[in-house]
Amino acid sequence: MSIEVGSKLQGKVTGITNFGAFVELSGGTTGLVHISEVADNYVKDINDHLKVGDEVTVKVINVEKDGKIGLSIKKAIDRPERPERPDRPNRSDRPNRPDRPRGRSNTNEFRPKENFEQKMSRFLKDSEDRLSSLKRNTESKRGGRGARRG
Repeated sequence: MSIEVGSKLQGKVTGITNFGAFVELSGGTTGLVHISEVADNYVKDINDHLKVGDEVTVKVINVEKDGKIGLSIKKAIDRPERPERPDRPNRSDRPNRPDRPRGRSNTNEFRPKENFEQKMSRFLKDSEDRLSSLKRNTESKRGGRGARRG
């Protein structure tokens, strides 16, 4: 029997490692179920889910050229398909909120559109103001008792 991607097969767990479990399939071939393919939830210790000798149903998820077979236990379980979610409304369908300004602003005031030169001059002024207040604060901390030694 040839092993094809997508086929479901019965197998027996022959070995367990910290990264997965080896499963012997019909015909004596062996494949690996990676720890991430054991269960839908997070698997910290594979020994909590599988033991050597367990009979498991697996789904073939890949067959490499060198003969390695990738298997999955969680994909072998038939689940009903999830119903499709309804489409989300477009942004244009949402009501307008004129009271909320659009875009990012670091102040609470609303600014009309500015051209590049206006933005640049405002930035330079704010930058110079911040720099001068920073200099004032640091120079006042440097002064005081014992600051000068002669």
